[in-house]
Amino acid sequence: MSKQVLNVGQCGFDHASITEFLRSHFDVAVTPAADEPEALSALEQRSFDLILVNRKFDCNGADGVEFIQKLDGNAPPVMLVSNFPEAQDAAVAAGARPGFGKSDYGNTEAVQRISDVLQNGDA
Repeated sequence: MSKQVLNVGQCGFDHASITEFLRSHFDVAVTPAADEPEALSALEQRSFDLILVNRKFDCNGADGVEFIQKLDGNAPPVMLVSNFPEAQDAAVAAGARPGFGKSDYGNTEAVQRISDVLQNGDA
């Protein structure tokens, strides 16, 4: 059975790239959410195994770390998608797991981080 990933705040191109990256390594279904209301609605409607959050939402420039801070403790594991180490640090401080950047697609460490959540259930 496919793992469910919610991909929040990406543009269409980046959503497609992330989906391709994830599907090349895992059996996943990736659901896009443009912004916070769409993401929260998706989370109310079904369960996800992982939430990926863009550093800055493409549709409105909202801050991904602020969105992560708003998620409650019952949310699935969350990872920030950003190449900026300071943004990753802020996301982890807000409760996210260490994430990856768009330049890390295929990077062994990024794949292992995702695998720890999706395949090993290390939530």
